[in-house]
Amino acid sequence: MNPYSDTLSRLASEGNLRAIPAENGAEEVIDLSSNDYLGLASRPGLQAEFFGRVGGAAIPLTSSASRLLAGRQEEYARLEGLLSRLYDRPTLLFNSGYHANTGMVSALAQGARTLILADKLVHASIIDGITLSKAQFSRFRHNDLGHLERLLAKGAADYEQVLVVVESVYSMDGDRADIDGLVAIKRRYPNVLLYVDEAHAFGAEGADGLGLCRGAGGYGEIDVVVGTFGKACASMGAFCAVSRDIHDYLVNRARSFIFSTALPPMCAAWTQFMIEKFMPMEAEREHLRRLGERLQAILQPLSPDFAITPSHIQPLVVGDPRRAVALSQRLMAEGFKVLPIRVPTVPPGTDRLRISLSAGLAEADIDRFGTALRDCLKLI
Repeated sequence: MNPYSDTLSRLASEGNLRAIPAENGAEEVIDLSSNDYLGLASRPGLQAEFFGRVGGAAIPLTSSASRLLAGRQEEYARLEGLLSRLYDRPTLLFNSGYHANTGMVSALAQGARTLILADKLVHASIIDGITLSKAQFSRFRHNDLGHLERLLAKGAADYEQVLVVVESVYSMDGDRADIDGLVAIKRRYPNVLLYVDEAHAFGAEGADGLGLCRGAGGYGEIDVVVGTFGKACASMGAFCAVSRDIHDYLVNRARSFIFSTALPPMCAAWTQFMIEKFMPMEAEREHLRRLGERLQAILQPLSPDFAITPSHIQPLVVGDPRRAVALSQRLMAEGFKVLPIRVPTVPPGTDRLRISLSAGLAEADIDRFGTALRDCLKLI
């Protein structure tokens, strides 16, 4: 008996077996699976401009140590300094969004003294951080602030601290959290720590692309803001914007920060360059919003039982993993790369195609995709 091959066989029979996709070199394929929301990763000339700016500077391609041991801190300090000015509070870099969420959630939760309340659809990295924390936790219905408040009314007084964790733009549905509503709830419960993951908003949403929290009226009451660089920012890594006490606490207690080799200094310099590039790109963000509205008008009639938000992330829920795979394959043959999303990434019965938009697309691309999608749905 081989438990590994047995698991693979079961996944295959369920239509849930995954494999690393082969690169499709055809230039005519339109990629609707990337998180390159502003189209910066594929924009010509940016690398040449960046290397022209740094000139002959010998910026290392490796840190060779964790951040606490690294001899060179210049590029990290510059990037954190820029982010701290933009978010008006201390910031700290992490190697990825996964590192940020697993490290911070597990560190901020104080074991039995903390209750964690997380939205039902938060990212797997947050769930893993909750598991590592060993704290008591519950999950409230997606974007249901009434349910969240009932859980708080029932249990908040029994704990020294309640960590409420949400995303601002959800990675699979593309809908948004009610930031102002969450802040209003926090005001009624003084032991609540509000944690907002802006991974899919950073660069793509809000004034200057700084996400939904920064412009909120209650921004100062949001305790933890998380952003990632591997999506609209076209780089790698993540950051948190927090109070000075939380910043220093994480430096001492977030294991994913303490025990990971730091990002290459060159990567930090590139990230700063990309942030400075995307901040004034309001025209691209407006174009992205228009594309989202156009796509939603196509998808909603095909999915009458699932409300779709006009966003740069939109799902077409088909409800069966095999059907999702078949639809993805047919669309690829038509020149559109849209990969299937299945259990455990999404709940059973909500298997889907996840369509990610880029400001590099034209409205005509969305229209052609709509035609191809309607044709392919008739064949599966």
